[in-house]
Amino acid sequence: MIESLLLTATRILTFQQQRQLTNASGFFFERDGRLFLVTSLHVMLDEPSLHQPDRIEIELHIDSENMVQSTGFSIPLYRNGNRLWRQGVDTAGGIDVAVIEIERPALPETVVYRAFTPEHLYGADDRIEVGTRLLVVGFPLGFHDTLHHMPVARRAAVASSFGLRFQGKGYFLTDARTHRGTSGSPVVMRLPGEDSPIDHLPWLLLGVHSARLDVGTRDTDQDEALGLNCAWYADILMTLTAD
Repeated sequence: MIESLLLTATRILTFQQQRQLTNASGFFFERDGRLFLVTSLHVMLDEPSLHQPDRIEIELHIDSENMVQSTGFSIPLYRNGNRLWRQGVDTAGGIDVAVIEIERPALPETVVYRAFTPEHLYGADDRIEVGTRLLVVGFPLGFHDTLHHMPVARRAAVASSFGLRFQGKGYFLTDARTHRGTSGSPVVMRLPGEDSPIDHLPWLLLGVHSARLDVGTRDTDQDEALGLNCAWYADILMTLTAD
């Protein structure tokens, strides 16, 4: 049995024509019969570092009986000079989350995956406190089970008041050990009990991991990195996937 959570995440490779650029993480989100790939905006475009891929490639499982079988699936980022992904802004500026729709007819007929839905987003009744245990599921430094093409999960905890925009930004903080390549990973909390209305994927999607947070005044010779990370609130997906 493969845990459904591991099938929500996919490894992303970015390309400029045939030249591979970077590794990243992403996950599937489904709404009204449409399927989207979610990741960090800076995976799609990062102007300060001159990172501008023209396509991405994700890895898909294609045999539910044999998870060794997989295939690469290429997704163009531009058409006729126009970007195909969606990104958002709020009152504090840009949001480091991007979604791109996946054309279902182009997927392999036997594709195997799991997708979060609006049901998996947190609600006003969900109790999420500082210190709540979380998982960040992705591909740090591109590392994964290369035989079965599975991501790895890192333990995390809520490190700032959930629901408050940390320093006015649209994210909260997590306490976790993360690395490059984790950008775009889902940040999730296990639903308690056995009576979840979404038992096939009993997790709440709280955020999208973006990057490690550092302090500009830190003395790199004397002070360790904080070990804190930015996770953008997942409710932005309702805006980015709207018709």
